[in-house]
Amino acid sequence: MSTGTRPSYLRWAAIALVFVGGGFGAASREGLSLVIPNLGQVPIAIPIINVVGAFLLGYLYEAVTRLDSARPTGANLKLLLGTGFCGGFTTYSSLATDTAVLFRDGLPGSAVVYALATVIVGAFATWAGIAIATAVNNRSTGPRKDQQEDAT
Repeated sequence: MSTGTRPSYLRWAAIALVFVGGGFGAASREGLSLVIPNLGQVPIAIPIINVVGAFLLGYLYEAVTRLDSARPTGANLKLLLGTGFCGGFTTYSSLATDTAVLFRDGLPGSAVVYALATVIVGAFATWAGIAIATAVNNRSTGPRKDQQEDAT
């Protein structure tokens, strides 16, 4: 199969962008998890990281949508920062493991709050990222065409 007929996500350049972004995201997560202390027996680094990552992904989602995703810039930013960095930065498996450990350690209330609060606050953070990026973009470029059509 020649490079011209491969789907874009199977091209080496796309794979390299995800790899590089993911490496930086995972390294950032590890660095933050080493410096953010636990709150008593409750590990708070992973929820903080996941909520920040959710905000970043929401912001990037809206900001990059402004770029023509068919053009290399938009597609490459999605791969490098969205799939790569945010994918490597956030972690569901650590959230699930931390929740299970809290249950095992006899802290079921903390476990439930830990898991539910992370998901709910993460969803709000994603919405906030989208809303802030929309406001920033509207101020600098005016509303997107689909937003103008919705207003009429």
